[in-house]
Amino acid sequence: MRSTIEHLPGLTLTCVTLDAALDHADPSAGTIEVFARVVTADGGESLPYLVFLQGGPGHEAGRPTPTNPPWLARALKDFQVVLLDQRGTGRSTPVSSPTLPPLAGLSATEQASFLTHLRADEIVNDCELFREFLGAKQWTVLGQSFGGFTTLHYLSTHAESLAGAIITGGLSAVRRPIDDVYALTWQIMSAKSETYYRRFPGDRDRVRALTELCAAGQVILPNGDVVSPARFRTVGSNLGVQGGPELLHYLLELDHRSSGFAHDLAHALPFSGRNPLYAVLHESSYADGVATRWSAERTMPERVREDVTLLGGEHIHRSVFAEDTELKPFAEVADLLAEHEWNQLYFPDRLAQADLPVAASVYYEDAFVPREFSMETAALLPDCRPWVTSEYEHNGLRADEAVLDHLIGLLKGTRWL
Repeated sequence: MRSTIEHLPGLTLTCVTLDAALDHADPSAGTIEVFARVVTADGGESLPYLVFLQGGPGHEAGRPTPTNPPWLARALKDFQVVLLDQRGTGRSTPVSSPTLPPLAGLSATEQASFLTHLRADEIVNDCELFREFLGAKQWTVLGQSFGGFTTLHYLSTHAESLAGAIITGGLSAVRRPIDDVYALTWQIMSAKSETYYRRFPGDRDRVRALTELCAAGQVILPNGDVVSPARFRTVGSNLGVQGGPELLHYLLELDHRSSGFAHDLAHALPFSGRNPLYAVLHESSYADGVATRWSAERTMPERVREDVTLLGGEHIHRSVFAEDTELKPFAEVADLLAEHEWNQLYFPDRLAQADLPVAASVYYEDAFVPREFSMETAALLPDCRPWVTSEYEHNGLRADEAVLDHLIGLLKGTRWL
């Protein structure tokens, strides 16, 4: 265990690194390091803890400043905030390449086995280590997107450790086939594409033209990677976030030969080497006791295959591991993980017994976590307080601190549905 203290204006940061078992069910499998920052506002030293589980999978927690992340100032009025770098990210024994530690020297099969221990179940076990280290009998969890999925596993396995839970855009489908989830998100993205073209009608022809340029090998990223039509389609992920449609429109108006277009496109593509685990483990986040077998690619509707202007969202394509320079080394591991039979994450009978307040924002047209399945999951929880809103997209938590303020009110019973 290592702990240091840092200070920012108005904030104290307690930086903690703990040793954790790679496999909590088999301590002989070795250990990794897991890191978290405890953020305390001046005068907030006696407040209870809120542990933040970020979206992903494969993304580290935000690095705190007095003004970032946008929701932090609101949270610090009621809590000390624990920003956990989920295992494999940030300062928690990060996984960045198969040729670097902790994967260096392992066969592809051994690397895949290592990565199976970076999911929600082990992240929750790490949370329990930190809760015990902080001496908290209970704490509250805030889960955004994939962090909400992880919160559902927390509720399924260690509800007694939670005083409450806040979930933003992360009420995952429970006991639904993974193909059902991806099939529905394809429908949602088709509808969002049509909405986008009604707003920017000239962009349909532009997307069609750029797709043809991709097929001709003429759309190239700053690192030299040639963008395929399948990969270009994933720019549609921008349609699922606040401000994303505008950014997509401004991207499309640029000349595809310009450096500005190349850099902006690289930033707009969701799957890249910046956070490789986001691509490698993405479909596993929906794998509730099944193998994924490239579900997003398999469930693409024929209508979408035929109409290149119908954009995709978080729909990972196997081909990205053949064309992205930094993801290529993970290609064999990704194939192995696609065939892996994942363990069950959510247990409806246990969720039904998790009798604690759960405040959840459900975004009416969420491109990544379908509202229909979220409401089914909300009905499983005995005290879930869902706030269904069309005012925000999937990243509402980051877009407006009023989202967290509303949910804290629901959690504490000072605001009603």
